Amino acid sequence: MGNSNGVRINLANWYGKIGGGTLGLIVGGPVGALIGVLIGHQFDRGLSLGGWSSGEQFSQAARQQTFFETTFWVMGALAKADGRVSEEEIQAARSVMHQMQLRPEDVRRAIELFNEGKQPGGDIERQMGEFRRACGGHAQLVQTFLEVQFEIVLAKGSVTAAERALIWRIADSLGVGRAQLAQLEAVLLAQRHFRGRARPQPGLAASDAYKALGIEPAATDKEVKTAYRRLMNQHHPDKLVAKGMPESMQEVAKERTREIRGAYELIKERRGFK
Repeated sequence: MGNSNGVRINLANWYGKIGGGTLGLIVGGPVGALIGVLIGHQFDRGLSLGGWSSGEQFSQAARQQTFFETTFWVMGALAKADGRVSEEEIQAARSVMHQMQLRPEDVRRAIELFNEGKQPGGDIERQMGEFRRACGGHAQLVQTFLEVQFEIVLAKGSVTAAERALIWRIADSLGVGRAQLAQLEAVLLAQRHFRGRARPQPGLAASDAYKALGIEPAATDKEVKTAYRRLMNQHHPDKLVAKGMPESMQEVAKERTREIRGAYELIKERRGFK
């Protein structure tokens, strides 16, 4: 069994070369074959360096397990990034665990992972590389992961330079640019105003509602509705689970949809449309 696994791994590292060489031979003869092999080598090299894969080598259970383990490991790393784990950060981690309604053994494992992530010298790039491969190109899984991590980053109300630097490293390793990350942070900050509120509350600013939906106040009614439907679709718990989010995190996704709905209801009320 061990030898057959080794053969599969070696062949996987040659797929690009074989495919490129064959196509090159057909199109351009021996010279074309050589060029095709060189191009294929670059393709294989990209895969070996942890580029996006289809994720097909991960079963649904394996993808969910990787999501779970990476989530709490990275939360620990972020909490310790500035040298001290605050009570607010511990509470934020506990809140995620509570929302997930974890079994006692899963709570213990989540705490173990959180503590492992706090240890100095952790290989964040290796951890994120495994997570990225497991995601198999599902951008919404990456966004959901980052949204959960922001629970730690935003727990104290302000972000330190060390925390900022680490969340940038994490995002970079996932192929998320800083502008995109900044936009996500702004949306999440606005959505927090609607936490636990399915209906508009007195004193909430309409500007926060627009930010929570990622749109400008000048957006048309149609654009408001489109943004709302898009966000609700992106955060649909069942769809996220189907892509690889752990089933235990459904309540986390549901909380996000409640925040989005609260922002939308406020805009509807202020604009007077149904």
